Amino acid sequence: MSAPAGRSAPPRPGGGPMGGGAGMPTARAMDFAGSLRRFAGTMRPERARVAVLTACGVASVALTVLGPKILGDATNVIFAGVVGQMLGRTLPAGTTTDEAVAALRAAGDDTQADMLASMGDVVPGQGVDTEQLAQVLGTAVLVYLGAFVFGWLQSRLMTVAVQHTVRRLRDDVEAKLHRIPLSYVDKQAKGDILSRVTNDIDNVAQTTTQTLAQLVTAVLTVVGVLAMMFWISWVLALVALVTVPLSVLLTMAIAKRSQPQFVAQWAATGRLNAHVEEMFTGHALVKVYGRQADAAATFARENEAVYDATRRSQFISGTIQPSMGFLANLNYVLVAVIGGLRVASGQLSIGDVQAFIQYSRQFTQPLTQVASMMNLLQSGVASAERVFELLDAPEQRPDPDPARVPERTGGRVAFEGVAFSYDPDEPLIEDLDLVAEPGRTIAIVGPTGAGKTTLVNLLMRFYEVDAGRITLDGVDTRELTRDALRSRIGMVLQDTWLFEGTIEENLRYGVRDGDDVDEEAFLAATRATSVDPFVRTLPDGYDTVLDGDGGALSAGERQLLTIARAFLADPDILVLDEATSSVDTRTEVLVQEAMNALRSGRTSFVIAHRLSTIRDADLIVVMEHGRIVEQGDHARLLEAGGAYARLYASQFAAPLTATDAVPE
Repeated sequence: MSAPAGRSAPPRPGGGPMGGGAGMPTARAMDFAGSLRRFAGTMRPERARVAVLTACGVASVALTVLGPKILGDATNVIFAGVVGQMLGRTLPAGTTTDEAVAALRAAGDDTQADMLASMGDVVPGQGVDTEQLAQVLGTAVLVYLGAFVFGWLQSRLMTVAVQHTVRRLRDDVEAKLHRIPLSYVDKQAKGDILSRVTNDIDNVAQTTTQTLAQLVTAVLTVVGVLAMMFWISWVLALVALVTVPLSVLLTMAIAKRSQPQFVAQWAATGRLNAHVEEMFTGHALVKVYGRQADAAATFARENEAVYDATRRSQFISGTIQPSMGFLANLNYVLVAVIGGLRVASGQLSIGDVQAFIQYSRQFTQPLTQVASMMNLLQSGVASAERVFELLDAPEQRPDPDPARVPERTGGRVAFEGVAFSYDPDEPLIEDLDLVAEPGRTIAIVGPTGAGKTTLVNLLMRFYEVDAGRITLDGVDTRELTRDALRSRIGMVLQDTWLFEGTIEENLRYGVRDGDDVDEEAFLAATRATSVDPFVRTLPDGYDTVLDGDGGALSAGERQLLTIARAFLADPDILVLDEATSSVDTRTEVLVQEAMNALRSGRTSFVIAHRLSTIRDADLIVVMEHGRIVEQGDHARLLEAGGAYARLYASQFAAPLTATDAVPE
């Protein structure tokens, strides 16, 4: 339904060909924690799968964390063999480790004695125990292989869980779009709504897939590595933990600054999409009026806004990773220096220090990963919030349960004391009464902004009346389901709407089950509306595939298709809103004849500016400023010399020229 003419609805951002999305509300500060918790709530149906993948993550991390300790043991085996060979040069064969330590202390070499004592069994003269080394390395291979398998299972399960969640989110958005009122759509730029449904949901899916598994693994890795670090040396563990508070504070500070920039980035993207969508829809008008330069300038301005917001958000959040890298290197230096001193004093083995250095890397790496993922996470949460804003939009009044069903289906429509306004401060329709008896044609005329199309909006329940009621066969339309109400009404608008598909598919679209219309009835309707002759001239006839807007057809041919589609639906009530405005004069005569035949037995509402098309209407209703100022048939209204006569004269009287206006 097109918006009511003139006084249609609150101004729409980017509502015209050159709108460009201007007037969109400024993005509010993002509720990061709240939106993150809400998205986590959408994953509740996947909790069983999440539990399994978490278990896989625990197993993978546990095995990964065990790896460095095993490799440290391998280092000890190699180092013990090297030291044993060196001692074999100065000590007799068969000397035990304790005897070698005692000999070194007796020689005054306490440092080497302490190192040898911390190494365990070292046999002077014996080299590397290759059998023991092979066992240790074989264990390490099995451990890392197991970590890989469990990690792969975790990643796969995470992908499935995320995609199921995003699919449900798309389903929720699709269902929501059918529940939001027309008033909400009128106030939003179409491109921005499309951006929320497509770009933002895709961004949520991509972000969740890339970050969630890594976040789970990172947390588990930090816990596991920390436990191993304290097991090896609590002193070195405390040294490694010194940089953690600095990392957390730094990440929070940077994230706080970059968070609003991600909100601005996606809001700017929505405005850019709105502009592109409008320029594509109205590209013919843009060229006709020579506004290509203005359109390009608007695009450049919006594109620059996207660039600036993206650059700022990425730059600010991008400083996290190098900052964390600096702290990680600082931590590495501290661990290496202090660990070396403890090896020299015999308090740690060289293999334990090697393992600890690996653990220190493993400890800082997940922290760095989490920090580097903050930009992705913030971007995804910003998109999730925009989707949630759409899901939280006001909904139309729910259908009654149980709903009433009219006892008879004659098509009698009555407006009883109806009042309505788009803006509470500016009343539009007040205390309107109108009755359309079954089978009669009611023409609604009046100047732009009089409220003509608004009446149809109210009849279809695209908007709800503020006061009074509208009845269909004696039943208040609010007591019917919208589907039951609209299934009895066929509508043809001034703006034609065709979808990508064949001509026959477009024509059968108005029928609840298009296959129920047999070929004879189908052709009868297309012939009566003058569709059949021009379709027969097309190479593929009714199988001709139309693009999204039926651009291969003329405006008049597209309008004829929409008229035929309404007739095929065989409704009780017909609504024709300037339905013949795009039809040439000859075709208009044919369509009028067809409508006269097909309106038989149906209640019809005809909104027309061209008064020649409604002369034969049973009742002509003249509206001004939301009120009915006159009603009657064509002849009586002309005879009355009121508002209708003035409208008629303004259309058919000869225009006054400048020569006529100046007396000689």
